[in-house]
Amino acid sequence: MLRPDSLKRLTTRLLFLIPFAALLYFHSHVLAIGFGPFLGAASGFAALAGGPAAGAVTCTTSTVTGDVGVVPPGTFVNTACTVGTVNTNATVAYADFLNAYDTLQFNTPCDQTLTGTLAGVTLSPGVYCFPAAATLTGTLTLNGPADGVWIFKIGTGGTGALTGTGFSVVMAGDAAGTCPNVYWWVAQDATLTTSNFLGTILAGADITVTGGTFVGEALAGGAGSIAVPTGAVTLTNSSIHACAPAGGNVVHVKGKCNQGVGNGPEGCDPGNSNHKNPSNDELGGTPGNPGRKK
Repeated sequence: MLRPDSLKRLTTRLLFLIPFAALLYFHSHVLAIGFGPFLGAASGFAALAGGPAAGAVTCTTSTVTGDVGVVPPGTFVNTACTVGTVNTNATVAYADFLNAYDTLQFNTPCDQTLTGTLAGVTLSPGVYCFPAAATLTGTLTLNGPADGVWIFKIGTGGTGALTGTGFSVVMAGDAAGTCPNVYWWVAQDATLTTSNFLGTILAGADITVTGGTFVGEALAGGAGSIAVPTGAVTLTNSSIHACAPAGGNVVHVKGKCNQGVGNGPEGCDPGNSNHKNPSNDELGGTPGNPGRKK
């Protein structure tokens, strides 16, 4: 039997350890989540560019649903386009875009490195990176929950452009019914030709869209600054529909696996655990029979 003073000490330790254990549990789940960039005033612009010269945004025989923004002395050149509101002094929006661009560049680590055209590929929410340029064709499917977020980074090695030709992005799962929470960070230019594109492009330099459709936001000039704004958006024979990302900007990044059995499939990244296999539940494990691969 425990003496009263021993019991008191034990009780005190338990009162300390229980919230500490809860904190560890909470922290492990927080690590499984990341955050998309906060666009601030830049959210909702179909096209936003810094300039600095005339033609920061140039639109020819296109339909633009959403706002267009330029930073003085940049101007908007409209040739037979249908557009929404034109903001000729979008300095605040451009500043928020620069912050979002830097957040993706410096504070958003990659979950997986990609190669190839992405034709026929299906991806769950996460952060995907191309070290250099990305030349994309075919159909990319993004399958996930309504609040899932996909982040693509092109040119993480320092340089790299995004080129999409006949490239389509399709949302699947619960994400199909929402404005796409998809971000494309590009070190240099982004060029889309006869593509059906989804997502917000944050380009270091210029964005050119020719033909096809674009649902999202075209934000150009991320490599510039408020003092020296840069970037141009050129739209030709295309349909642009501004769609501000919805769902709270939560990235369901795959977390490290909990190798215990009985907590259900986790859709996790095993890292160096369990011989780089999924968690035990993914392998059909049960208590007493974890299902590990040898």
